[in-house]
Amino acid sequence: MERTRVLILGAAGRDFHDFNMVFRDDPNAFVVGFTATQIPGIEGRTYPSVLAGPLYPEGLPIFVESDLERLIRDKRVDEVVLSYSDLAYPTVMHLAARALSTGAGFRFLSPRKTMLRSTRPVVAVTAVRTGCGKSQAARYIARIARDGGLKVSVIRHPMPYGDLAAQRVQRFASMADMDAARVTIEEREDYEPHVLAGSVVFAGVDYAAILARAEAESDLVLWDGGNNDLPFVRPDLWITVVDPHRPGHETAYHPGESNFRAADIVLVNKADSAKPEAIEALRIATQTHNPGAKFVVAKSDITVDNPELVRGKRVLVIEDGPTLTHGEMTFGAGVVAARRLGAAEVVDAHPYAVGKIAALLKKYPHIQAALPAVGYSKEETDDLQETVRAVPCDSVLVATPTDLSHVLQISKPWTRARYELADMTSPTLGDLVQQWLQTAVKSGERK
Repeated sequence: MERTRVLILGAAGRDFHDFNMVFRDDPNAFVVGFTATQIPGIEGRTYPSVLAGPLYPEGLPIFVESDLERLIRDKRVDEVVLSYSDLAYPTVMHLAARALSTGAGFRFLSPRKTMLRSTRPVVAVTAVRTGCGKSQAARYIARIARDGGLKVSVIRHPMPYGDLAAQRVQRFASMADMDAARVTIEEREDYEPHVLAGSVVFAGVDYAAILARAEAESDLVLWDGGNNDLPFVRPDLWITVVDPHRPGHETAYHPGESNFRAADIVLVNKADSAKPEAIEALRIATQTHNPGAKFVVAKSDITVDNPELVRGKRVLVIEDGPTLTHGEMTFGAGVVAARRLGAAEVVDAHPYAVGKIAALLKKYPHIQAALPAVGYSKEETDDLQETVRAVPCDSVLVATPTDLSHVLQISKPWTRARYELADMTSPTLGDLVQQWLQTAVKSGERK
C-alpha cells in the first residue's frame, strides 16, 4: 500500500511536535517536509535525522509557506496538516482553499493524539491570543504551588530557532544556563521571569523526553503555552486567558477558541486598563460557549523601577515583541505605564528604524509608537540596538519580561516596567488553584 504523502504547515514549534507524536513512526505516512511562516529565518533548514527517526534517514526539509501550491504539486502531496497557531479564521480557510485547489486534503490533528500524558498533575495555562497576559498567570500559579511546598517544573512552548539536535531537551535553572544556550530575546522573555522566581524551565523539540525530565524533578508540571497554542501535555486543570482589549477574538482565532471552550477556568487579565463593557462581553461569551467554566477577573499590576525617568520625559517604549507583531496589539504594558506616569511623549520609533526592524514595522503596520523587542537572529538584535540608539528621546522604558541589558547596549538612560497578575474578584484565581491542588496533588485525584 502506498504511503500517504503529508506536508506539515508550521512555524518551528507545534509542527515538530505533531510530527514526533503522529507521523515519525507511522509506516503508512510519508512526510515530505514542513513549511515555515511567522518566524523569520526558519525555512531552508532541515529537521535532522537524529530527531526524525529511522524512517527519515536524511531528515526533513523546511520550505517557505508561500510556495505551498508548488510544493503540493512537486512533492505529490496527498494531505496538508495545519500545525501552527494564532491564526484568524479567514487565514485558516485561505490555507485550506490553497490546499484544496491543488487537489490535496486539509486537516487538523486530534488533540488526543498530540497531547502527552503525565505521571504528575498538570496545570495548563493557555490563551485565546498572543499577548493576553498568560505568562503572568503562569508565574502566579507557580508561586502558589511553590509557597505550598511543591516543586514546580515549567514546560514552555517550543522556540527551536537554533541547532535543533542540540535543543532536543533544554533545562534552564539559572541565568547562566540561558547564557550558555545563547537563547534569543524571545526565549529570554519567556524563560527568565520563571527562572528568577525559582522555577526550573524545560523546553526544546522532543516533548516526550522533555516531559520525562520535568517529571523526574517535580511534584507539579505547569504548561506555559506560547502563541495561544493547545497544550502539548494533557491538563488536569486547564486555564485560558482572554483579553478585554480584544473582545470577540476568543471566538475568531485558531486554536484560541478551542482553548476557550475547553477551559476549566476562563481568566480575564489586564481588566484594570479595560472598559467594563468589554469584560462583560467576555463574561457573556463564557456563559454562552463554556458555561461550565469558572470566570475570574484579574488585573496586571505595572510598576516602573525609576519612574522619574518617565514622568515628563520623551520616552521610547520597548514592548514584548510577539504581543505587538502577530499578537496584533498596537501597544502593551509599557505604553500603559508611560501614560499613567505622565510621559511628555511616547516617541515613535518608525522614522528611525533600521534594517530588519524597519522591515518588521512595515510588515506590521498596526504597531503604533511602541518598538517591539525582536531578536530571532544576531542581525535583528544588532538592528534593534541601532534603532534604539537612533531614536531621539530622553529615556528608554523597557517593558519586556526580560532584562534587555543582557543582550543590548542601551546608550540612553533607561528603566524597566514590570507587570504581575493581581486579584480583583472573588473567588480569586489563587483560591481556585489552591482548592484544586489540595485534591489533585495531595489526594492524587486526576482527570
